[in-house]
Amino acid sequence: MVLLTELPPEILQHVLGYVDPPDLAWIPRICKSFYHTVKGNNALFRIVYLNNFDNPPDRSNVHWEQAVKDIVRLQVICNRDRIQDKKNELPFVYDTVQALLQNAATDTERVRSTTHPASRNADLLSAIFQSETSQAAFLCQSLIFRLARGELHSAADLPLLRPRADHQKSAQLHCLYGVPVLYAAPESHRTRRSKMSPYACAKVYDLRQYTDKTKWGPFMDDDSDRVDWEKVEAIMLVIGANLRKLGLTKFPVCRNFWETPFAGTWPQSYKPLPIIPDVKEQLEPGAAAEQSEQSESPQPSLQDQDPYGITGTWLRVVCFLDYTDFFAYNFTTPEAQPPPHVPREPIDVGEATRLILMKVRVTSIEPPGPDDGQALPVCHFEGISRSLDDSYDENANSDLRGMRGTVRLTREGEVRWTTFSVFSGVERWKSESVQVGGVKSAKGVLGNWFDKDFDPRGPAGPTAFWKVSDKVTESGGYKALMADFLPLIHAEAGDGFDIPSEDEDEDDGGEDGEDEPGLELDELEITGISWVTWTDD
Repeated sequence: MVLLTELPPEILQHVLGYVDPPDLAWIPRICKSFYHTVKGNNALFRIVYLNNFDNPPDRSNVHWEQAVKDIVRLQVICNRDRIQDKKNELPFVYDTVQALLQNAATDTERVRSTTHPASRNADLLSAIFQSETSQAAFLCQSLIFRLARGELHSAADLPLLRPRADHQKSAQLHCLYGVPVLYAAPESHRTRRSKMSPYACAKVYDLRQYTDKTKWGPFMDDDSDRVDWEKVEAIMLVIGANLRKLGLTKFPVCRNFWETPFAGTWPQSYKPLPIIPDVKEQLEPGAAAEQSEQSESPQPSLQDQDPYGITGTWLRVVCFLDYTDFFAYNFTTPEAQPPPHVPREPIDVGEATRLILMKVRVTSIEPPGPDDGQALPVCHFEGISRSLDDSYDENANSDLRGMRGTVRLTREGEVRWTTFSVFSGVERWKSESVQVGGVKSAKGVLGNWFDKDFDPRGPAGPTAFWKVSDKVTESGGYKALMADFLPLIHAEAGDGFDIPSEDEDEDDGGEDGEDEPGLELDELEITGISWVTWTDD
């Protein structure tokens, strides 16, 4: 019988290529032959990597041996039992997660929806961070989590309230994880007292965060255009808490973004869901012929030249406080205003949540300016939008709202979205946002909305939007918007689809199991699906 060590090197390498990455570390300890086969064999580590993880979009930047060893070390770290044994590894965990996501690739054979792209790298990270102690050690070390846990409460702690690299890395990891951790210590008992949303609201609705240097968006207050990931994290927490409270995360079009870890948080993860031909023809008569004519054109369209994937239908969420509460929070008792770098007290007075359907298309493309990232152009877009619940919208009428804006790279390479909401031809609201996951990520965009004239008295608040379809019709109008949106719901409805009842509440019960007081539910029925909005009593 031929021993394994007597096989030709290429066959032995092929066999070892199917060893699980953690087990590969033990192979060199068996004998000298295996030691020399594995040590420094970058080709072998390449085979092991590609057999277990995504095929990187750019292989030239991957050091295969180091990449496999880093992933194994990441698994070992996250398998430790105690938070104290993990926390000091945050810089390494941050770098390794970033590398895995940058090298992720959407598995087109497993794409079931545009809002839930498949990836082996994302599946691995989702399994690694399933542990609540790993979540606490790496996703919950930003300033607002430390405040919520009572770790910063004396004058001696004031220097710790300033931005720090470990706070930013933890907040960015949380944003890439994508599922809001809504309690201060995930492994602890979930009570109203440990809720994160009041601390996130304290950051999102604090007008001191909205300055010229931050562009009134989720950027550092130093005029550098660097993303402030602690602000992005707070936005994600506020919107995620409201969506979950209203039961909207029951719907696949929301659930796959807000309840699925690492859902599309890598570049180029968005892949359109194929449209059934007869449905497409029914919704867009003559669209196929038009597409055929366009394909014969020698000149690429603006949509083809757009690297950001702007053109299509998007679902947007906007949250805000009653203006009386907002004003009182920011301007009552001016003599008691905290220092600029000291957070305001947590606030939990109730918010309103609006769902908005947007359809936009690219209108022009120009080279980047001197303050932009130079790798990609600046794209301008226009479109229309409409609230899915007009009954609480003072601006809702028979006319559609206009939308316009730009997409560009920041100097550090993040994707920055600037949007304007237009009423009767006049710009009224503006937003500054960042796309989580990079260029053309399926995860979508998180940011701040505010008065387009930068009113120092507000209002302002958080917003998020993500793409649900590439479909664009020339006819426009609200019916066209809904025609783009409803097939997506039906396409995803078979995947564990469930309609929440009015009395369902996932985990927002108060202390000792009390229900959240002061909420009224109203429903806008859309083909059997209840979009829920709420107001204070």
